[in-house]
Amino acid sequence: MFRRSPARHALCLAVLGALATPVYAQESQAASSDKETTAADSSSVKSLGKVTVSARKRDETLQEVPVAVTAFTPERLETLNVQDLGDLDAQVPNLTVYAARGSSSTVTAYIRGIGQSDPLWGVDPGVGIYLDDVYIARPQGALLDVFDVERIEVLRGPQGTLYGKNTIGGAIKYISKELPKTTNGFGSVTVGNYGQLDVKGAIGGPILGTDALRARLSVASLHRDGFGTNLTNGQPVSDKEILALRGELGAFVSDDFDIKLAFDWMDDQSGVRGAKMLAVNPLNSTYKPLDSRYDIRSGMGNVNDTGMKGVSATATWRMNPSWTAKYVIAKRESDTSTDIDFDTLPGKYVDVHAFYSDEQLSNELQLNYDGGGRARGVMGAYMFSGEAGGQVLNYFHNPLGATTITNPLFGDTQGKVITDSFAVYTDWSIDLSERLGLDIGARWTDEKKHAIALNKFYTTPNYTTSWGTAANFDKTIRFKNLSPKLAVNYDFTQDIMGYVSATRGFKSGGYNIRANTTSVPRSGDPFRDEQVDSLEVGTKMGLLDQSLFLNFAYFHNKYKDIQLSVFTEYTLPNGSKSFFGDFTNAGAGTIDGFEVEYQWMPSNRWLISGNLAWMDSKYTEFMSSNVNIADTQYFTNAPEFSGAFNIEHRLPMIAGGELTARAGYTYQSSVWPTTDLSPAIYQEGYGLVNAGLIWRKKPWTVSLQGSNLTDEEYRTTGYNIAAYGVLTGFYGAPRQYSLTVRYDF
Repeated sequence: MFRRSPARHALCLAVLGALATPVYAQESQAASSDKETTAADSSSVKSLGKVTVSARKRDETLQEVPVAVTAFTPERLETLNVQDLGDLDAQVPNLTVYAARGSSSTVTAYIRGIGQSDPLWGVDPGVGIYLDDVYIARPQGALLDVFDVERIEVLRGPQGTLYGKNTIGGAIKYISKELPKTTNGFGSVTVGNYGQLDVKGAIGGPILGTDALRARLSVASLHRDGFGTNLTNGQPVSDKEILALRGELGAFVSDDFDIKLAFDWMDDQSGVRGAKMLAVNPLNSTYKPLDSRYDIRSGMGNVNDTGMKGVSATATWRMNPSWTAKYVIAKRESDTSTDIDFDTLPGKYVDVHAFYSDEQLSNELQLNYDGGGRARGVMGAYMFSGEAGGQVLNYFHNPLGATTITNPLFGDTQGKVITDSFAVYTDWSIDLSERLGLDIGARWTDEKKHAIALNKFYTTPNYTTSWGTAANFDKTIRFKNLSPKLAVNYDFTQDIMGYVSATRGFKSGGYNIRANTTSVPRSGDPFRDEQVDSLEVGTKMGLLDQSLFLNFAYFHNKYKDIQLSVFTEYTLPNGSKSFFGDFTNAGAGTIDGFEVEYQWMPSNRWLISGNLAWMDSKYTEFMSSNVNIADTQYFTNAPEFSGAFNIEHRLPMIAGGELTARAGYTYQSSVWPTTDLSPAIYQEGYGLVNAGLIWRKKPWTVSLQGSNLTDEEYRTTGYNIAAYGVLTGFYGAPRQYSLTVRYDF
């Protein structure tokens, strides 16, 4: 059903109207300088400003921290037209992030060729997503929309020491606006093609007449009509319908102690994403592939709902000038209901109704030390308890075969995975001399996973009478891991720093909830945890009186026990073929890469920025039927070359304010999006052209933005299920343009 909800937009508009009070807080020129990575006042300044990051769980300057990290301030996010985490993709070296197959807000993320694309419970991501220092354990709802943000940090490479499990590829940190001491906020409205209508707003400041008690509330209503249409029922395809709310209340009891309570809520009622048929399905050759890459002919309903919410409390105690203690407790939940029509046709061939749910509780205690001497560091303890589960109802039908108990095949996959994890960690920086520094750390993790699975076959689509069991198990496994880190950094000059680091990351193992132990007994065995040992050499340079930032990083990763999600065929009792979602450890591999990030302000009116990345990923071991077939296999989502180039010009306007014009180009070389290595889903190299015009005159901002201006067609992922003739591809967004009017107060 088509669920555009006028009431949802009316609610957001009402909140926005309440937020738009006639209060204007004038920012100082110095504060603006700290916030933006470009010039603070382009009429007089020709240098790049400083950006503070918390990559090592303490505040440091981006150019001074010996870590491969990219940070985006609110101004850069606005200039680059970043609407959700997926828009960061090409702006960060060797980052691939996009919406998962069939979903609008479920994230698929890879950094330096390491990640995970399977969103099923029991399968952990390879890139950690953090919302205000709280780990989001499941990918559903984690493709966060960008609004009222302080900054976003992308940490590349294993982050096992400070961030723990499931950051084997890296981490993405979304950091909300700080609680202000004076009342401020904003309201914005965006309109665009495909019926886009986005309304965002926020307000924050002291309450009850004292800045000892502060609060902030932000809201976003995001709407877009579909990129395509379901030609069977006329419903939109690849539309967007999201309502999100975030709030925070802070009590600053004294200069030494404060406590902050935060909540976030998101309701995604977007419809299903369209998948293009890449070949005729032999089960019904009447339907040919459509010209549109978004239109479908599905006979299923337009159900693809995700709800996510979380609450947290953070207490900070500055015990003395040297020591600070911080405690974070957080609880999160999410629920998803989705219809997946693998074949995209009106008939019922490969149809799935899936339901996901999860909840998590985390506790973290940190102790930070900085006595102003040679040593400073952090140590802490982390506890995580989570339960993720659901149910997947399968309807698989081959109309060319005889009707039997296995055709149509009605399957029910259900169960849950309970995770209990405990870790302790420490990370210290020591100045061995005025120029030479040492960074040393380690994290020890003890994790238990308890998996319960009950997978059955049924005689009818109401799933009441079972004729067989595919899997029925209740198993527990424990993983222990030590992730050390050792790094050395050296200041060649005041503006040039080099570093060498050796780190380890791991991603926990578990059980495949989709297992079919009756036909494939080993599918009920646990899969092992992944591990990456990474060597990195890098440099960060601020040249030409800080008008040029030039950062280099080379890395060599040794990757073992690689976890892969694949489709495995098996033989039914009548001799016909079917499939199930399998999960296995492929073997081992190496990933080498080189990254360049640059920002150059040749004059106070021009800014050139971007990145270049090269990556060479290859398997050294990939076992299949006791044969090493590594030479025939490829890493997924690991392009050899990628990069971005942005050029901006700032021009003062006679009527007042400043106009910023931007043009950008991003490129990605060929890539294998899926583990089956289907040549039809394989994506050749492609480039995207983007541009924008932004006029700023406090308190107003007017922004005209365009993305994928050449309407490039490119696949991000797809399905290849040979047993039922399915071969489809999911495509990135088409040409889009929008106009935003924003008022800050």
